[in-house]
Amino acid sequence: MRDGVVYATGDADVEFTIQSMSKPFVYALALRDRGIDAVLAKVAVEPSGDAFNEISLEDSTGRPDNPMINIGALTTHALVGRPGTGEFDRDLIISAGLSAFAGRPLGFDDEVYRSEIETAFRNRALANLVRATGIITVDPEEIVRGYTRQCSYRVTVRDLAVMAMTLASGGVNPVSGE
Repeated sequence: MRDGVVYATGDADVEFTIQSMSKPFVYALALRDRGIDAVLAKVAVEPSGDAFNEISLEDSTGRPDNPMINIGALTTHALVGRPGTGEFDRDLIISAGLSAFAGRPLGFDDEVYRSEIETAFRNRALANLVRATGIITVDPEEIVRGYTRQCSYRVTVRDLAVMAMTLASGGVNPVSGE
């Protein structure tokens, strides 16, 4: 794959929503936009071993322990873009970023988004918790909507292979060369 050739078999081009697989890519966007020190000040990188929806915060700082569980991913979502970036612009940055990782424009599944946002009570609680502790300053509802949208982009197995290789290549997409 480093040479840009993708080998696939089976249903590699069937689309499904990216869901939590979006977390490392949005974390990379936050690192790009804010830098490692700013991101680490808000989200630690300790392996938690916790379930994806656990309340997992450092006792001393109140920051989430890990960006790959929801409380950390919600916080990471809030760090995409420059400080003060609004919901609409953050969504555009994430859409463009995920598409760049995949090397093609990714579609959005509005039906999945609407279904998930109706039952996002735990994520609302998690976002309110990191807002209450001052870890994020953005409206928790905005972050939950954005994070739910982030998880509702459609990808294929082929896309995920390219996206993973883009991360492994230091951010250079092996297919598009970007």
